[in-house]
Amino acid sequence: MNRVFGRKKAPGPPAPSLGDASSGVGNHMESMDVKIAQLDKELKAYRDKLKTTKSPAAKKNIQKRAMEVLKRKRMYETQRDQLAGQQFNIDQAAFGIESAKASVSTVAAMKAANQELKATIKNDLNIDDVGELADDMAELMDDFQEINEALAQNFSTPDDIDEADLEAELDMLEDEFEDELGETEAVPSYLQESTALPPTPTGMPGAKVPVAAGGQKVDEYGLPV
Repeated sequence: MNRVFGRKKAPGPPAPSLGDASSGVGNHMESMDVKIAQLDKELKAYRDKLKTTKSPAAKKNIQKRAMEVLKRKRMYETQRDQLAGQQFNIDQAAFGIESAKASVSTVAAMKAANQELKATIKNDLNIDDVGELADDMAELMDDFQEINEALAQNFSTPDDIDEADLEAELDMLEDEFEDELGETEAVPSYLQESTALPPTPTGMPGAKVPVAAGGQKVDEYGLPV
């Protein structure tokens, strides 16, 4: 029977994850960088030898070796660039998977929220009740405005006051204010010019102290002492 239908293939090893693949490619790239750096050192050594070697045959031999090293370096650089491209593709695939998972979670959360919102509106919220509540609030605000206007009325002002009388009284108040302002702007007594000045001193400082008419002693400038 096994020869007719064949045997069932045994399951192979699990496929590596993107993280494992990225790690393996990264390690391979690091080894390529080490090899390229080693070849650069060899090329530098051959270049220094060419500067000091005078024999044409020796120079030709050194150039041949340097050419082989340069070929190996170019080969490693090509492999490193290919690995860098693989690394980029792996990272892009990992980013796409993470973005897809995030999108699935977001859609599931939005679906759950949509269902919960529908259930809340259907069971706990009535559109008609909201409209009635809005109308009641508008009526209450209108009533409150009327109450404020009524309380703001001035009950002490009679309605039969003539505006002409008010304007005349206002003019009188302005005249009184101007008169008071003129009085306050008058020159103070201590700033007014005095007609009675003390006598001009005629003696020398240190002379005999004169005596005023009232018997009070004054100094040489006529000021009381």
